[in-house]
Amino acid sequence: MHKLLYALLVGLVGAGIVHIVVLLLLPQFSERDAWGSLAETADLYKAVRVDEGNGVAPLVRLEDPLFSASACRFDLDDGPVHIKATGNVPFWSVSIFNRSGQNVYSFNDRATERGALDFVVLTPSQMIEVRKAMPESYQRSIFVQVQIGEGIMMVRSFVPDPTWKEAASEFLEKMGCTKEA
Repeated sequence: MHKLLYALLVGLVGAGIVHIVVLLLLPQFSERDAWGSLAETADLYKAVRVDEGNGVAPLVRLEDPLFSASACRFDLDDGPVHIKATGNVPFWSVSIFNRSGQNVYSFNDRATERGALDFVVLTPSQMIEVRKAMPESYQRSIFVQVQIGEGIMMVRSFVPDPTWKEAASEFLEKMGCTKEA
């Protein structure tokens, strides 16, 4: 009787461990993740709306209906990425995700001097090279150093009421995501 109970307990613990491992590995093997959805819609370095703002079904589910969003895939092996947008919105935030969808860096307009969206994503080794000869276009940029190759940058804009919808849409649609050499 004790052996049967022991075998049943070991089997349940083993099944639980396998279940947890499968759940944790699922995003690594899923083809319908955020990276895959964006890859079907746009090339690298092309900012696209991921909310319902462009008239199609959203690519990424946003938790808060008062936000609109755009995203851009990039590969830092090609060089730094310069993200820039102009316009007046009440609030914006940026999240940088690695290829697997894990958030590696986040900040918002309160972290900037003028509230302007102008930042460069690069690796620490690329930062060393940039400091040797700072491009004119980087003079007012925020530098975000990350230890990733491929990634996704997502910009969210707050839309507190319908009067801000057009400004937020224009801000996100004019956002540039440029590979720098």
